[in-house]
Amino acid sequence: MADRIPLYPVRSAAAAASRRRAASFGAAGPGPGAERPSRYQLEEESAHLDEMPLMMSEEGFENDESDYHTLPRARLSRRKKWFVCGGWTFLCSSCCDWLMNICQRKTELKARTVWLGYPEKCEEKHPRNSIKNQKYNVFTFIPGVLYEQFKFFLNLYFLVVSCSQFVPALKIGYLYTYWAPLGFVLAVTIMREAVDEFRRFQRDKEVNSQLYSKLTVRGKVQVKSSDIQVGDLIIVEKNQRIPSDMVFLRTSEKAGSCFVRTDQLDGETDWKLKVAVSCTQRLPALGDLFSISAYVYAQKPQLDIHSFEGTFTREDSDPPIHESLSIENTLWASTVVASGTVIGVVIYTGKETRSVMNTSNPQNKVGLLDLELNRLTKALFLALIALSVVMVTLQGFAGPWYRSLFRFLLLFSYIIPISLRVNLDMGKAAYGWMIMKDENIPGTVVRTSTIPEELGRLVYLLTDKTGTLTQNEMVFKRLHLGTVSYGTDTVDEIQDHLLRSCSQTQPQAGGNSASSTPPRKAQASAPKVRKSVSSRVHEAVKAVALCHNVTPVYEARGTAGETEFTEADQDFSDDSRTYQASSPDEVALVQWTESVGLTLVSRDLTSMQLRTPSGQMLTYCILQTFPFTSESKRMGVIVRPRPLQQQQRGLRTSGFTSVFLQDTSTAEITFYMKGADVAMSPIVQYNDWLEEEVRAVLRCAHVFSERGAVTKAQCPFSDLEALTGVTACGNMAREGLRTLVVAKRALTEEQYQDFESRYSQAKLSIHDRTLKVAAVVESLEREMELLCLTGVEDQLQADVRPTLEMLRNAGIKIWMLTGDKLETATCIAKSSHLVSRTQDTHIFRPVAGRADAHLELNAFRRKQDCALVISGDSLEVCLRYYEREFVELACQCPAVVCCRCSPTQKARIVKLLQRRTGRRTCAIGDGGNDVSMIQAADCGIGIEGKEGRQASLAADFSVTQFRHVGRLLMVHGRSSYTRSAALGQFVMHRGLILSTMQAVFSSVFYFASVPLYQGFLMVGYATVYTMFPVFSLVLDQDVKPEMAMLYPELYKDLTKGRSLSFKTFLVWVLISIYQGGILMYGALVLFESEFVHVVAISFTALVLTELLMVALTVRTWHWLMVVAELLSLSCYVASLAFLNEYFDVAFITTVTFVWKVSAITGVSCLPLYVLKYVKRKLSPPSYSKLSS
Repeated sequence: MADRIPLYPVRSAAAAASRRRAASFGAAGPGPGAERPSRYQLEEESAHLDEMPLMMSEEGFENDESDYHTLPRARLSRRKKWFVCGGWTFLCSSCCDWLMNICQRKTELKARTVWLGYPEKCEEKHPRNSIKNQKYNVFTFIPGVLYEQFKFFLNLYFLVVSCSQFVPALKIGYLYTYWAPLGFVLAVTIMREAVDEFRRFQRDKEVNSQLYSKLTVRGKVQVKSSDIQVGDLIIVEKNQRIPSDMVFLRTSEKAGSCFVRTDQLDGETDWKLKVAVSCTQRLPALGDLFSISAYVYAQKPQLDIHSFEGTFTREDSDPPIHESLSIENTLWASTVVASGTVIGVVIYTGKETRSVMNTSNPQNKVGLLDLELNRLTKALFLALIALSVVMVTLQGFAGPWYRSLFRFLLLFSYIIPISLRVNLDMGKAAYGWMIMKDENIPGTVVRTSTIPEELGRLVYLLTDKTGTLTQNEMVFKRLHLGTVSYGTDTVDEIQDHLLRSCSQTQPQAGGNSASSTPPRKAQASAPKVRKSVSSRVHEAVKAVALCHNVTPVYEARGTAGETEFTEADQDFSDDSRTYQASSPDEVALVQWTESVGLTLVSRDLTSMQLRTPSGQMLTYCILQTFPFTSESKRMGVIVRPRPLQQQQRGLRTSGFTSVFLQDTSTAEITFYMKGADVAMSPIVQYNDWLEEEVRAVLRCAHVFSERGAVTKAQCPFSDLEALTGVTACGNMAREGLRTLVVAKRALTEEQYQDFESRYSQAKLSIHDRTLKVAAVVESLEREMELLCLTGVEDQLQADVRPTLEMLRNAGIKIWMLTGDKLETATCIAKSSHLVSRTQDTHIFRPVAGRADAHLELNAFRRKQDCALVISGDSLEVCLRYYEREFVELACQCPAVVCCRCSPTQKARIVKLLQRRTGRRTCAIGDGGNDVSMIQAADCGIGIEGKEGRQASLAADFSVTQFRHVGRLLMVHGRSSYTRSAALGQFVMHRGLILSTMQAVFSSVFYFASVPLYQGFLMVGYATVYTMFPVFSLVLDQDVKPEMAMLYPELYKDLTKGRSLSFKTFLVWVLISIYQGGILMYGALVLFESEFVHVVAISFTALVLTELLMVALTVRTWHWLMVVAELLSLSCYVASLAFLNEYFDVAFITTVTFVWKVSAITGVSCLPLYVLKYVKRKLSPPSYSKLSS
């Protein structure tokens, strides 16, 4: 792909300078400068990486940069007159920079020590804990709104023109003809901004006024969210929003942990498990928090929502207690407590919280159409100045020519009509009303009414995954054992196997537990025996039921107080049980094991309990848990069956037929692990149940990791294998299922004790803790027994596939930005057909530096028609060194998937596409983590879903389902753009034709700066006489909505901007000059002795011409268009009787007046009708072919 694109680092200028300097050294020949080879030459010779050399290494680059910057200083030092020539400029700029830094000084973020319950001990001042989404305050509202309006050339021009009418020498008309339209535009804008600002103020006030319980020495007090300070002890009840970033101290849950919902922070609806600080959790009562002397040391505020480093210290104990704090001990603001009551100490407030730092400030969005019209008005202004200069020149610069020049500028000011802004703003409001009234997309809300045309100009669509493309509801689809594969329709077979296996195990339970367990050594050295299908199914289901981080949650029977629930308050029936986990696919796996008969009954930090189909209870001690990470791509758990005597003292159940049993089939310590096939392929051993099949799976995993995708041609399987084992890697991947490989390993007591000592030592290390822990865990991940493969599917939103296909056919490139894992994102991209079945997928490998990024970009650029999958960390590295090259390569991909993206990264990607491509972008999301992306895009669409309404409220457009985006863009976006383009050019034509007639009139009457039409004629021409027909163009449509949905290729033409360009604008200018000249010269030729006849003939022909031109422009008639035409014509005819000052009533009632007006109007319009008919026959537009 794109072999012509060279890869150069971002700082290529410094490298180029170094090469030039090295070349000059080499050309100097022998001498002091050529005693040793240039370092840069050596690096260039040795840095050839696959035909595309890296410029230099990291160290060499930094050294080169410093050498490069010393060269201009050396040259400047040789200049004797440096201070005179450039010193003052340098000093002035330095002083200005210093003053700007003083005025805009930002508070430096620092680490902090927070004492529990004593905010007054904080050494530094921290921001208030208030949320503010308002753009203005009381003092900046009017200046801010006026600035936003007059920063456009069009409005500023009319302000200057209107103010000039206060000068008597420049006054050429009535004041209301200039100030009334301008005042109307400003009044509407100020009222609209005031309403939006007041709504934002009310939303902020509602959030800031929420009451929370604050724990003090005297007890609990109610405090507003905005009054919370760093160091306060805040009590947050279940289903209550956490007001600020806190460290988790205590909970009402017995296990010392709780669940929080983070959907408004990271977009994931899965509940996250948080663990309280053990030192404070062990305290007998809440009040004891004030009886201890303790503090929290927290790192400085950061953007990363997935990491935290801190310590908890209790000083009054002997020795002092120190606990390490991580992300699992934190409660971030904007998350919601899902279980129990929590108490935390506030460490960050206000703008220092993670949620606020990851949210960008809202910006005033300006549509591309407005910018294009702004450029056209500047061109018209230049034409206005040129025409005025020509008139003064032909006048001979007689008398005070500068006064005449300014009067001509005012006379021809209608070249830039002020009604342009009025008509466009009214049109935008009409488009918004049509969108919200469309029955095919119910619930759609237009929150930003100034950019509906942007929906018709989009090139890049950046969408979230969770809750946007998917329903975030995982469903178990497949269990593969090699020789046999079970789906959702074979659950009864799995249940039979489990019952058969449990019935064989149950008689052994009645005997001596010691004798039922074979010795360790004998068991380890026992020869492998081919297991039956029932035992293999039982082993696989049990592994799935044990290897997870799912916790069952039971509803309370009654209302709970402030303390934790008692066991009597819990309802342990199956109907009241729900599962919570950090990943929805884990919940899907546990729910599936429950459906086949092996139920997870309870779990805490140290144990879990399973119920078999026969009602037996199996209790396991959780020795170690290894959570899933994006680096390892797998998770594991080490369990050991609890002895029979301890099981009887376990969880007291209610409503269960409980027969406690020691698990004699696996009495040894067992290490279970599951993960992606790419990560598990080098870990599992060849299994005797189907050796060739395992080899097939490993081959597929190898191909998947090397080439990024698996096609049928790349999997060398026989037909027999294709019917069995290939489904695990081939069919399951093609179906978009997330495939997990489940394996186990039996450990002896000695092996586990050795591992535990090394693991504990690694966790206590200060430096490289993560790497040391990973190395210890990897020592266990050897020769694991492959048990099964599972396939889980994330249910897509309704009609996601046809909607994405429609958008792709419309020429829109779709990027999926998600915070989810790489495997999940890849599976969804395939199942949603974001990546088509015929396309290859390149998975960008993790890169840590420039050399890695360079090699991976080399591999990526050779792919043809290949979708890209890249993680957020690798993306950061590529953008740091190869931003331009990476963007050019990525933009040529049919689809891009960015996984593990933070909210800030999503917004940065949007801004990067805007800056590098210059194309219009649209962002779609449904969670609070998508707000920054939505606000950064040219057009933001929010989906109201399970993750709340935060994205919907922050977006420009709000929809209820993703499939509504297709109609929103193909129908409403397309029609809004084409209608506004036609409306804007027609309004400019209306002003141009009037200015042309004024120019002809002045040139005939000796270049006099006298207005042709005055008073009400000018106001009526732009309002009651032509406003309704011109504005009715917002109802015009070239094709029916059904046709636009059926042929999305019609949308592709709009992205090129041909509906409003300098070419179409020039055509309208020529039409205006022709018609204005015909109308004025015809009236002057045909008028009789009195001048008032010229005004009557020309103005009547002008009104009729505008009405006919509207009819010429319309492509599909609407009944309101006919009403507007007839109403305007009636208003003009009726007003003739009252305008005696401008018309001779006796003359306009004669036949002479009628035929003269008809003749002039026919000459001005008939040739245009003929040209339009001929052009339509010779070169018909694409929409006309479809309509026919």
